[in-house]
Amino acid sequence: MSTYTVTLTKKELVAQNTLALHFNKPEGFTYIAGQYADFTLTNPPETDEEGNKRTFSFTSAPYESDLVITTRLRDTAFKRTLKDLTEGSTIQLDGPFGSLVLPKNVEKTAVFLSGGIGCTLVRSMVTQATHDHLPHKIAFFYLNPSPERTTYLDEFTALATENKSFLFVPIITDDSKEWTRERGTIDKAMLEKYIAHTADPIYYLSGPGSMVGDMRKLLLSIGVDRTNIRADQFIGY
Repeated sequence: MSTYTVTLTKKELVAQNTLALHFNKPEGFTYIAGQYADFTLTNPPETDEEGNKRTFSFTSAPYESDLVITTRLRDTAFKRTLKDLTEGSTIQLDGPFGSLVLPKNVEKTAVFLSGGIGCTLVRSMVTQATHDHLPHKIAFFYLNPSPERTTYLDEFTALATENKSFLFVPIITDDSKEWTRERGTIDKAMLEKYIAHTADPIYYLSGPGSMVGDMRKLLLSIGVDRTNIRADQFIGY
C-alpha cells in the first residue's frame, strides 16, 4: 500500500456528535467500497497514549470525488485535533486495506447489522451499488439510541426509495422519542419480520465490539453458517 497526503476540504455534522470530514482524492488513488485506511495527524498540537493514528472505513463510495470519513466525537487528543482541523489542513493516509465486498453470488441477499458509526462502510457499499445499478438485494438493520444519533438517516432513507433492491430498517431504543419506524433491538423477531429465510443471506456486522459479538451469537443461534458471517474490526474510532 501507499502513503498519501490528503487535504481537508469540508467538515459537516451528520448526526448528533458525529462529524464527517471530506478530503481531496489523490490522483490515481482507488479503493473498493467497504475498504478502510489508516489516518495519521500531522504535527498535532496535543497527543496521548493512544497515539496520532486511527483506522477509518471510507464513508464515501469509490465513484465519488471526495474521500470521506465519519467519526463520533470523543474527548481524546486525537478527536479534539480532528474536530479543530480547518479547511486546507493536511493528514496522512495509508491504504486502502480490507477485502469486505458484496457477495459474488447475486442470488444471495446481503444483510448488514450495524450500530452507531458502523454505518460508514454500509453507506459506501450501498451508494456504490446504487450508482452501478448492481442486482444485489441488500438489507440494512441500523440500531441507534435515537433519531438524532442515527447517522445519515435521511440519506439511507432516500437510497431505499431510489434503489428498490435496498431495504433500510432504522431502529431506535429510546421509547420517549417521537418515531414511526422500528423500536427495540435487532433480534430474531426483527429479522424474521423482514427476511423470509433468515439463515440464507450473507451477513455483515459492524459497530461497537460488544454489538458485533452479540449479533454473531444471534446469527449462529438461528442457523446461519459461520462462513456467511463477515465482520469489520476497524469500526467505531
